[in-house]
Amino acid sequence: MRILAVDYGQKNIGLALSDETGVLARPWKVLAHISRPVNAASVAQLAQEQGVSQILVGVSYDEEGNPNHAGRVALNFMEELKAQTGLPVQAWDESLTTQDARAARLASGASRKRRAGHLDDVAAAVLLQGYLDSRGQA
Repeated sequence: MRILAVDYGQKNIGLALSDETGVLARPWKVLAHISRPVNAASVAQLAQEQGVSQILVGVSYDEEGNPNHAGRVALNFMEELKAQTGLPVQAWDESLTTQDARAARLASGASRKRRAGHLDDVAAAVLLQGYLDSRGQA
């Protein structure tokens, strides 16, 4: 069961894939943001090509537990994605995924130049791994 995670941003869209067993997440791809319908079509096509059975979309929340502005944008994207694919699409809390991605890149010993690159796919992998780990504990 392969799962695709989406870190939907204003400039870039980070994608991560699970392995076939649904245990390990890996950063996969970064897409440039174009428009919500075009972005959803691109992600839907990639999901189909990779044999994905489920899609997670990262949503950020405010202190009260409500989606903040970026979270609402991600939820709107999620609805567009649902309309363009027959796959189950689920929201998942993306709190601190970018910070965790930075820390993981630093801990891996990546050079300063490599650490300065996009973190969107790594953030999507952090999001996906958190989801996969939570399923194992259920």
